[in-house]
Amino acid sequence: MMTKDIQQVKQRFGIIGTNPGLARAIDVALQVAPTDLSVLITGESGVGKEVFPQIIHQNSLRKHGQYIAVNCGAIPEGTIDSELFGHEKGSFTGALADRKGYFEVADNGTIFLDEVGELPSPTQARLLRVLESGEFIKVGSSKVQKTNVRIVAATNVNMRDAIMRGKFREDLYYRLSTVPIQIPPLRERQEDVQLLFRKFASDCAEKYHMPSIYLDDDARQLLLSYRWPGNVRELKNVTERISVIERDRTITADELRMYLPNLDMEKLPALINKENEQKIFSSEREILYQVLFDMKKDVNELKKLVHEIMGGQMQVPVEVDGEEEDYAHPLRSVSPIQEIETVEESLALADVEKEMIRKALERHNGRRKNAAIELKISERTLYRKIKEYDLE
Repeated sequence: MMTKDIQQVKQRFGIIGTNPGLARAIDVALQVAPTDLSVLITGESGVGKEVFPQIIHQNSLRKHGQYIAVNCGAIPEGTIDSELFGHEKGSFTGALADRKGYFEVADNGTIFLDEVGELPSPTQARLLRVLESGEFIKVGSSKVQKTNVRIVAATNVNMRDAIMRGKFREDLYYRLSTVPIQIPPLRERQEDVQLLFRKFASDCAEKYHMPSIYLDDDARQLLLSYRWPGNVRELKNVTERISVIERDRTITADELRMYLPNLDMEKLPALINKENEQKIFSSEREILYQVLFDMKKDVNELKKLVHEIMGGQMQVPVEVDGEEEDYAHPLRSVSPIQEIETVEESLALADVEKEMIRKALERHNGRRKNAAIELKISERTLYRKIKEYDLE
């Protein structure tokens, strides 16, 4: 019976795939839907987390109430409290009238907080109060209001790491994750890749009134070997681009390869165990960081070696009356060490981060949303970094 329910959900919400991990996520969503428990959906960017709050809402007793989806990472820090909890007239510049927040509008309904890991600390405290007591206060008001809202949150952030770094409240994390749902990445759903490709190709052909594209055997193997760091979203974008651009409807491996960025880095076996997966860098940024750490280590070892060899002094040949004589100089005054220190200072990770952001913006012609996706950070974080590094 449960298998039948899962199949019905897939058909209703357009979910493609036979992966057991995906089926398990749908099963948990169906079981938790009739309750009022908070749910935290985790998974990489592009796996389709936004579908699961709708599954939960539509199968709950609140299905006739309001359903509001909020992208926490896209709302500026200065206005997010007003968006969520509302504000009183005159509470800040531009507050020309009273405004209801999402928690007031969605009373007896469901709120989906996407990218919840991007919430600023003051907002986290306000959200914790809602979860604990159902109470909130509008910005600029002293009146306590009540709301009866079901909260479903999602994030692609490693929440335990964020807690360790002081970026996210531990008590809020446990309140949100009463029932956790993990969505598997596409590289762990190899059996679904071809199904999704065919679906996207068929949809695109129907939409633009053209024949559907197909892959030859080599292209099919390449499709399966690629790791899809952007997950289902990336696969859909690639399929649609090929459908529109290529005239030949049978796609070869060489043609497919042109649409897969960083293929030399990303074309790794899709089926790998957890131990090996930890050894594989997930992005160009991590590789650069590792190279820098190694270089810094080498520089420190070189400094130590020079000190040991020279014992704190260096013999420098000096010409006296036409003849060279050795003259001892303190090691701290020797230019090679100064050069080493200069090199070490130049290896600041902030400089590397700035350069990576600059290049990402250039590659996407200044489109911040696309650059943020490539850098695997939120648009708000990218906006803050642009301000910080004066890259506007």
